[in-house]
Amino acid sequence: MKAFTLSIDGDGADLLQARKFLKTMNLELFLEPIELDYSDLDWKKAVNVVEDYKPLDIQSATMNLSLLQGIRSRYPEWKHIIDGDGGDENLKDYPIEENPELTIRSVLNNLMLYHEGWGVESIKHSLTYSGGLSRGYMRTFSTGDMLGFEGFSPYTLPNVIEISEGIPYIDMTNWDHQRLYDLKGQIVYEGVKAITGMEMPIYEKRRFQHGAASSHDFSKHFPAKEITYRKEFLSKYE
Repeated sequence: MKAFTLSIDGDGADLLQARKFLKTMNLELFLEPIELDYSDLDWKKAVNVVEDYKPLDIQSATMNLSLLQGIRSRYPEWKHIIDGDGGDENLKDYPIEENPELTIRSVLNNLMLYHEGWGVESIKHSLTYSGGLSRGYMRTFSTGDMLGFEGFSPYTLPNVIEISEGIPYIDMTNWDHQRLYDLKGQIVYEGVKAITGMEMPIYEKRRFQHGAASSHDFSKHFPAKEITYRKEFLSKYE
């Protein structure tokens, strides 16, 4: 087993954090950085693979595609990839301030706000609509499938989602934004400690695409407006 993390042009906060995290846990020998050049990023290819145009999804898919290509070049026969898809959704860890349509009350009063389209033994919206976490899965499934990987996240198990549905978020956070954001780290910390005895460090949330490269490289590569991604997506059907 290896702990992979992506670093573009030797930059990005994730690599430093991964080293610090694993060193604290005395697991540093498992870390294997995938260090690639800026030129290896290709968001237009990610649009084609994922068949989507939402900026956050395409940015993440672009990084994931580069990461998996780096792993595949080193390990031609490897097949299984474990990731953390669903962790944010299960524990409602999204910055409310970034979405004007959300409030702390709408988030905490909605059982599966970020799981649009599906649930545990239920259909939330419709039998055909796919959105939210379902849409996000394509970032990892389609990029991994193209390169011959089978991905898995423990957060996607029905019994894990069922537990997340039963968490008394309102009682635990008292409608406080920061308490909600801190909850995921606290819950995972307690779970890891209970099962392994290890006390893992907890860090502030950072999106994968933002941690893999410097802010300069990120802004240089990715378009600022959604319409650019949408045009690239639509060009495939013209």
